[in-house]
This record gives sequence, C-alpha cells and structure tokens, in this order.
Amino acid sequence: MAFQPIVDIRNNRIDAYEALVRGPQSEGARYVLDQVTAENMYSFDQACRVKAIEMAAGLGVDRQLSINFLPNAVYDPRACIRATLEAAGRTGFRLDLLTFEILESETVTDTAHLLDIIREYRKHGFKIALDDFGTGHSGLARLADLRPDIVKVDRALVRDCDRDGTRLAILSAIVRLGAEIGVKVVVEGVERAEEAQALRSVGVRFIQGFYFAKPLFEGIAHDGDIPWLASEVPSHAS
Repeated sequence: MAFQPIVDIRNNRIDAYEALVRGPQSEGARYVLDQVTAENMYSFDQACRVKAIEMAAGLGVDRQLSINFLPNAVYDPRACIRATLEAAGRTGFRLDLLTFEILESETVTDTAHLLDIIREYRKHGFKIALDDFGTGHSGLARLADLRPDIVKVDRALVRDCDRDGTRLAILSAIVRLGAEIGVKVVVEGVERAEEAQALRSVGVRFIQGFYFAKPLFEGIAHDGDIPWLASEVPSHAS
C-alpha cells in the first residue's frame, strides 16, 4: 500500500489517509488491478482491506483511513466483513477511523444489495465515501440513493478551477449542497497552489492532491511535511 493524506486547509492538519494499492516493488495500481478477475475479486478485496489496516496500524496512523472496496465482491455483508473486524481487533485499529470508498463510476447491478452493505458497515461505525463524484453516469441520483458520509470530487472538475469560473461555480455549489445535506466534501487531484487557493475561496476545506503530498509507498506524511497555504489568502468558508 501507498498512503496519501487528505488535508484540512482550515486547521492545517492531515485529516485522513487514503490507502492506495501498489505492487510489491511499488508498481502502480494499474499493474495490480489488471490482474484482478471475477475469480479472484473477493480474495483481492479482502486482502486489500487487511493489508491497509495492518500497515496503517504499524505506521501509527491515528486519523481516518480510507480504503477502496469492490461492492460486487461482497456476497454477504456480514460474512465479508469478518476479516476487516479481525484485522482491526488484532492491530488495535479503531473501527470508527475506517472509511470505505465506492467509485461512483463502478457498475453496481443491485442497489438494494449495496444499501445492505452500507447499513451493515455503519453498524460498526464505518463511514462511507462516494469516490470520483461528478464523473459517473448517475451523479446526483447515486448521491440521493446511497446517502454517503463523504463525497470525493474528481480531478476532472477541479483542473484549472482557478482559471475557469464555471468549474469553480460548480465546486462552490457542491460545497453548499454538502453543507445542506450533511455530507463532507473532499476535493481530489489538486496539483497547484492556485487551484487550492481558489478552492479555499469558495469554502472547500478538505483537499487531496499532489500539491500537498504524493502517495508514499509503505509510509505516511505528517502535518509538518505539508506545504500549507499562506495564511493571508482570504478564506470564505461557510
């Protein structure tokens, strides 16, 4: 696993880490995902959860930990969660620090089954994030159906938002919508300080991206490693 921080630019602290799958020699996620088949999907999903929790605990992670999961690999929410609970119990990792991310673009044929997974996970204190928000075919309909705790806005909407008033207006609206319905908004893919400053000006608080920190293979960044924005840049957070 590699770990990339999600930063809180209001309080200048790391809010969470996302666990990103890597090969044993730090090969990228695509190298690993290309080897996932229908036959090994369940085993892969379980192995990722366990490895992420074990490594995070070993690295001393005391913030929220986001783990991507494959809903189509979960045949029974109660049975498939056992390895997660065992790994957390064995390593002493707090269950309420776990967030499970669903890709908005992932094809889920049985929404009722996905909702059953979400209900079961919330019984254990897990949070649910809808990743790549704004890129899937369902958009706001998926948000209304799943009622996630967190939405992660994709880089496709963020790119050059400091130079594109339309993109910035859309991002501002998402922040306001999140506040109104009680959903935490995380903006992904921020690569330049100007983008981060523009996002802060419309109330974005939580950001993930290469500008702040790249994923670190088998390691974590700390608060002091982050290039925080200059304090004199005005903030209009709601």
